[in-house]
Amino acid sequence: MNRRDFLKHGTTAVAAASALGVPAVLKAQDAIKVGHMTPRTGFLGQLGAYAVMAAQLAVDEANAKGGVLGRKVELISEDTPNPGVAVTKAQKLIERDRAAFLLGEISSASGLAISEVAQRNKILYFNTGWNSDEGRGGRCQRYLFHVEGCNTMYTKTIGRWQERNFKLKEARWYFLTADYAFGHDLYRVSSRFLAEHGGTNLGNDMIATNTLDYSAYILKLRAIKPDLLYLNLAGTDQTTFLKQYREFGSPYPVAGGVMDTAQFWAAGIDSLSGHWQSLWYHDLQEPGSPEFTAAFTKRFGKPPENQAWGEYTGIRVALQAIAETKSTRSQDLVAYFEKGAKFDVLKGREASFRDWDHQLLQTMYVVKVKDKAKMRDQWDIFDIVEAQPAKGDALELIQPTKAENSCTMPAL
Repeated sequence: MNRRDFLKHGTTAVAAASALGVPAVLKAQDAIKVGHMTPRTGFLGQLGAYAVMAAQLAVDEANAKGGVLGRKVELISEDTPNPGVAVTKAQKLIERDRAAFLLGEISSASGLAISEVAQRNKILYFNTGWNSDEGRGGRCQRYLFHVEGCNTMYTKTIGRWQERNFKLKEARWYFLTADYAFGHDLYRVSSRFLAEHGGTNLGNDMIATNTLDYSAYILKLRAIKPDLLYLNLAGTDQTTFLKQYREFGSPYPVAGGVMDTAQFWAAGIDSLSGHWQSLWYHDLQEPGSPEFTAAFTKRFGKPPENQAWGEYTGIRVALQAIAETKSTRSQDLVAYFEKGAKFDVLKGREASFRDWDHQLLQTMYVVKVKDKAKMRDQWDIFDIVEAQPAKGDALELIQPTKAENSCTMPAL
């Protein structure tokens, strides 16, 4: 068959397949490309590994069902170890790869930088991993939507539980905080929560990322004698601190502004104690969650971490929006989200984005460290204590108010 005959018969075959509802074989340029960014190295690299696995799982599941709008979905994942590289990779994904949308990141500093690139290029960007309230407040962007919870959500989730179980007016807290955008913002939010409830702030140490020796900070605590050590660390720094704190006898109760399951798994059950908060947990039994956990575990040999939930959910939300609007234009998708579209996020309650700051309204969870004797396996480190907000309560209860987190959206 010569080239002319091939093209003629090939076109006829594609038309026939389409008429029968059979997905045709798609050319590479027909794919809906997901521009995925996450750190795979450095102190956040462990979380980034879960992000990549979950993103690929979500894309593969979509393609197994015929893609979206009859088009294959293609994941293009880039390592973003710092804000400078993140900006370069975001520009590359937009200009060279022609991504339909951007998704990902864990570092608040990198995420804020990516959001500015997305806004300039008027392309949708889903934040699936960074927590800074600033990205929902003074540096909010019209093309930026947040699947990941913000620092206020994490603080209020554990805080609402603490209000019922402790006398916060008598509480004396000391803080250890990551010295970058995420930590600065989380300390602002968590210390404000303590002050608003009449507690005493005994002080705060700013800790450089990748710190290997916490002995000086732990010894300092013996002189301060706080009622609670409030941990505002991230990534592998959580693991390093928790292990060393255990070696020093864990002299004071510890809680924290955020909790990443992978870092707690790495620390081991013997280094853990207390109550924490989580955006999602792999033992959740709400519809869809056990199935996600099972699929992830079957493929990768271990359960999904909460960062994996963020990537998996973000891609599902984005592809649902494309399917329902029948468009990949970012302007159409922004309008769709701002009108209050509902999404199944595997938590038993539908979620939607707030139109004024683009934060996803969703459930979070208070968890407690499990009795070691009752662990089923090395991953089974928490019991779920309660959902926040409780079913029947408004999801706004754990969100920043407009007074706490003002946002003036740029024009579409």
